[in-house]
Amino acid sequence: MSARGLLFVHAHPDDETVGTGATLAHYAARPDVRVTVVTCTLGEEGEVRVPDLAGLVAGESDQLGGYRYWEYRQATAALGVDDTHFLGGVARYRDSGMMGLPSNEHPRAFWGADVEEAAADLVAVIRDRAPEVLVTYDPEGFYGHPDHIQAHRVAMRAADLAADPEWRPDLGAAHEIRKIYWTTMPRSIIEAQFDAFTGSTDNPFAGAESVDDLPFGVPDSLVDARIVGDAEATARKREAMAAYATQIAPGDWLDLLGDKLGVDALSAEYYRLVKGERGEGTDEHAWESDLLA
Repeated sequence: MSARGLLFVHAHPDDETVGTGATLAHYAARPDVRVTVVTCTLGEEGEVRVPDLAGLVAGESDQLGGYRYWEYRQATAALGVDDTHFLGGVARYRDSGMMGLPSNEHPRAFWGADVEEAAADLVAVIRDRAPEVLVTYDPEGFYGHPDHIQAHRVAMRAADLAADPEWRPDLGAAHEIRKIYWTTMPRSIIEAQFDAFTGSTDNPFAGAESVDDLPFGVPDSLVDARIVGDAEATARKREAMAAYATQIAPGDWLDLLGDKLGVDALSAEYYRLVKGERGEGTDEHAWESDLLA
């Protein structure tokens, strides 16, 4: 029996860990499942949270992308994921930076990529791996980052094209993905995090007066799935987060999240189903507990 496949499409190194790390570790540990992660850029425009490595940033040596590639290899290995792919090849597309910055106009910025061209590379991956499930971002890229929005566009377009037997048969036999999920966060969870960090020096919501000011999160009723990693998956997620030394420094809010709100704050990840039949729910919300259900 061939392995059942899940395909995750992310924008930058560390997105796979922060947003879906427990889910990745959970499924990577299953011998009947093949997990594939496609990453669209090297994260060259990211911040550096470690002063000793500050010279890597785009405005200095511009070597952050190569360093994050190394971090990515350590992190995905920690999660147990051995099938990874950079869209178009390593460094084909560059981190665009936050919306409205000059970096959006870089010749290789992913934000400016031709969606059809980028989707073609992803189609080749889809037809080769034949995943049952695709996971990516919502149309707003979860929080509005240009590369997350573009990753959504490319992933959704590729899913359509991969199923068309008349489109680019040179890329392999047509394959239709059975279920598509977008990553999300229930409002109730965001409210708990907002309250836990209000007034602290490491507040990730600084500048927002209430949850209503935040650019992400949906009512709990719009969430379809909640994947909770066991102790092993959560430990693997923590190890993967630690691998991103440039992005997640000790004492950062992500590092403290589990301590402030309990282990579920790190081990539970949430999704909206936008294609396919929803499986049977297993809790008071009737949220799925298995993306393959």
